[in-house]
Amino acid sequence: MQLECYKIYDVAPEIVPGRSQRKWMDDFEDRHPYRCLPLTMANSTGWEILCPIDLKIVWDGGPLERNIQFFTRGDPRTIDSFADSHFRRGIVTFHTGHLFRTPPGWGLWATGAPNFFKDGIAPLTGLVETDWLPFPFTMNWQMTRPGEVIFRKGEPFCFITPFEHGKTEEIQPERKLLKSNPELEKDYHAWANSRGSFNEKLKALDSETVKAGWQRHYMRGQKVTGDKADAHQTKRRLKPPRDM
Repeated sequence: MQLECYKIYDVAPEIVPGRSQRKWMDDFEDRHPYRCLPLTMANSTGWEILCPIDLKIVWDGGPLERNIQFFTRGDPRTIDSFADSHFRRGIVTFHTGHLFRTPPGWGLWATGAPNFFKDGIAPLTGLVETDWLPFPFTMNWQMTRPGEVIFRKGEPFCFITPFEHGKTEEIQPERKLLKSNPELEKDYHAWANSRGSFNEKLKALDSETVKAGWQRHYMRGQKVTGDKADAHQTKRRLKPPRDM
């Protein structure tokens, strides 16, 4: 599997492996959102494309291109090659500066960085057939209300993850009653009883439970019964692009 990132010009936005840290997660006194392994794994499963400039977007709510204005602290001429209002109606179009190429059958899922929030604007998600596309795609965000939004230099404006097209169509979801799988049902009830007991002790301010703070079964890749998962990851370390 290869992900080729062709810079269209000599200078292009930086691409880095997804980072698990988020400011809103840091802002909790005990940083307890980091206890949620699915959050941190999602945050780092892909590559971030970073803003090359500080960009302020101001939208008055109108439907035309002139209803959105862009400002930067540096040279205003840098804006045109990075952001515009191509689709109008409060949609901001960002240019990645790259043409991406993936092997046959693979595309790129392009969206905003997971669990990365911007007040007043939301990312639009696209799945791009980068195994044949001879031109770059754009990353678009929709303003959700009139006002202003700021993207700081170094913030992610796009997040890309490889996606294999054909495999998804082969999947046949099946819904079943839990009791049809006795082993899984046993593990589920063991977890439910353990969680219920833990929460009761937490409410009662049991010293050992309060000291523990939370149950770590998922973080450890371990069932309540003690059995270990066959495969379990707590970190995702993707490779940065290398210049060829």
